[in-house]
Amino acid sequence: MSTSLRLGVAEFRARPGRALLPGVALVVGVACLLAALVLSDALSRSIDEGTPLTPPSVGHVVEVKPQPFDSDVPEAARPKLDDALLGTLSAVGRAVPVQVARADLLDANGRAGQERAEVNVQQPDLVRWPLEEGRQPAADGEVAVDKITAFERGLEPGDEVSLAAADGKPVTVTVSGVLKKGGVDSRPILVAGPGLATKLDPQPLTKQIWVIGGARDAVKAAAGASYAVWDPDPDADKVGDDLTFVLLPFSILALATAVFVAAATFRAVYAQRQRQTALLRCIGAQRGPLVRRSLFEALLTGVAAGIGGALLGGPMAWVLARTFDVTGISVLFGAVELSPRLLPSLGYVILGVVVAAILSVVAAVRPAVNAARVSPLAALRDADNEVPKRSVRRLRLVFGLLFTGVAAVLALAAIAAKGTSGAPLAVTFSAIAAVTGVFWILGPVTVPFLARLFGRIGGTHWKLAGAEVRRMPQRSASVALPLLLASSMVTFFLVLLGTAQELTYSFANEERPDATVVDAGERALPPIPAQDGVAASVVLHKAENGSGADPEEFRTWLKAQNVAGAEQLAAGTAVVPSEWDDKPFIESDGKQYKVVGTVPGTLTGYTPILGGQTSGPAEKVLVALKDGTDPARFRAGLQAALPNNPTVIVRTDADERAEAERYMHLGTVLMMVLLGLSVAVAVTGIGTALTISVQERRKELALRRALGVTRGGLQGGVIAEAVMLALVGVLGGGALGFGYAVVAILSIGIPLVLPAVSVVFPLVIGAVAVVALAVVAAFGPSRGASRIRPAAGLASG
Repeated sequence: MSTSLRLGVAEFRARPGRALLPGVALVVGVACLLAALVLSDALSRSIDEGTPLTPPSVGHVVEVKPQPFDSDVPEAARPKLDDALLGTLSAVGRAVPVQVARADLLDANGRAGQERAEVNVQQPDLVRWPLEEGRQPAADGEVAVDKITAFERGLEPGDEVSLAAADGKPVTVTVSGVLKKGGVDSRPILVAGPGLATKLDPQPLTKQIWVIGGARDAVKAAAGASYAVWDPDPDADKVGDDLTFVLLPFSILALATAVFVAAATFRAVYAQRQRQTALLRCIGAQRGPLVRRSLFEALLTGVAAGIGGALLGGPMAWVLARTFDVTGISVLFGAVELSPRLLPSLGYVILGVVVAAILSVVAAVRPAVNAARVSPLAALRDADNEVPKRSVRRLRLVFGLLFTGVAAVLALAAIAAKGTSGAPLAVTFSAIAAVTGVFWILGPVTVPFLARLFGRIGGTHWKLAGAEVRRMPQRSASVALPLLLASSMVTFFLVLLGTAQELTYSFANEERPDATVVDAGERALPPIPAQDGVAASVVLHKAENGSGADPEEFRTWLKAQNVAGAEQLAAGTAVVPSEWDDKPFIESDGKQYKVVGTVPGTLTGYTPILGGQTSGPAEKVLVALKDGTDPARFRAGLQAALPNNPTVIVRTDADERAEAERYMHLGTVLMMVLLGLSVAVAVTGIGTALTISVQERRKELALRRALGVTRGGLQGGVIAEAVMLALVGVLGGGALGFGYAVVAILSIGIPLVLPAVSVVFPLVIGAVAVVALAVVAAFGPSRGASRIRPAAGLASG
């Protein structure tokens, strides 16, 4: 063992750069792991700090017991947290309802938004919402706002905002404080006292009842069997480490990629010193000590990589946090301006060192064992290429074709079993078999073949780069495999997201009103003034089991929307959503309406239309616009015509598409950022492979310089090799990912809708970014190649 240790230390002293080279990918992989952990800590901390707390004086919490899904008890007969229960519980102790009201937060133009604000009612002596700055609302004219609303609107304590009261009239209030809580996806959260909350919403929702004082048995007896009574847990609503599992899988994927890259680099490093190993075998060294030497070197490499990755994890987490803020992903989690620690804790440093050391040893085991099997006669041979024996090539071909055939059979089976639970499993195992067969086992054949294709489209540098890839096919395949896997996953998920986006567009474009006029707080609509660009409109009136409408107006509007199904609608009859086509009658206000047609539910909000029932308050106006009319201009004109009705809003068909596009865009960005971690790790393999390649080809590069090739020419050749390997990984992985995305779509049973430019563009940008990263990774090796002096290079051994 001592001999192995001395040999390992001697290798580090003699060639520290080469010994540490396999750890470059592990540095990035560990940095990704710790960045995910540090960012998750910041995200969890941001959310947990804003979680409402149960005041310590509250002894018991009363809630309604959950009803079974198949319960046939009508809604009116179900238990409620009402005033009667409050009165009963007040006989035991102080009973306080925990209520949530709904209100409309007006913007700078005095108009309500599409999303209503959640107003949490807080008693002055029972504070439960932590503040980031300012103070708790103490008067009826004060509110506290969530931190995202404050950030987006630039609000600070002391500023004024406008809310719409229950009657729709504006109410100006003062911002007393900013909550640590953030509204999820920009949905405002407010905290107000009972007086203001009642003015905004006379019928708030009671979620719980707090009981202060009294024994638990007495509270249970007073509440009755229909209610659950429990003691409050201060940490009941804490997110804790749950958000870690959102980012952790992607960092583990990056670590797995780092292991692939490190294993390929270890293999190349051990091949470089094949002659040294053979000489040690000649003088009596056994395989065991040689393997232990290599593993000890790998252990030292992993420790160094773990320390480097730990130091890099904080800055990487900060970059990810800023990316999430800029793209709007943070808002989806209810956070903004995340501040991850730049320096990780000691525990994270130890975790990074341990993980890197273990993975480094794991990555080095197989290359170390193979290197120790070298024959002593290898000291007399040169190792300028990696041409395996014919029997090995034949065995590789057999197993590669076998795995490829299994992948094809599983893909066809997945398509044949579409819609079943076994189809996704078949797709997964098919993809694993395809990667194993085509790019792992047959990688030394597939990668040089692709490189040969690229070599035909370029000049001399490209041809020389292709020759180098073919000279070391095993190494080239090992370098391209991690990048290929990362690229295939990015393409796979983006194509699936793009298909979902296209289907969402189809759904959003399918038979919807051009514009819908409603009140944000479901108040009765005022008379709607006539507007330019309107082809037809119909007013829907509130009814017991549907919406009433004038039959002629509804038919005219439906005709303007180019939709059939209500031609027979008349007074006393009904038209129902297509999903309700099994209902022959609709009952409303004690009257029976015969169903005479169906229309898509997306047109009417999935509510039956009752012909002639126009006595109720107007709740909605459906509008069909003339061709060429701008929906945004229609909205602006209508709102300008209703200055005294700030809560009247217009929802357009374009809004539906924009909302769907926004969520798909955020999903695309999130996938590209998180899967991009694996791509970044994979690209480091190109840099390390080129570094080793330049070291091996010193004589060749020196000869090129002696023959008149300029330094720029040598640099261009190395960079061309990096670009070629990047293109092999990106395009090969892209083709594989696209193919399996199509198989997955067919196996699910949804229509095959190929993604549009909105998905192709990010893929092209990603491919360009990968090539650019490969060029950056090749900068160091190319500089080293250009500095080789002809005389010194030709004289080197």
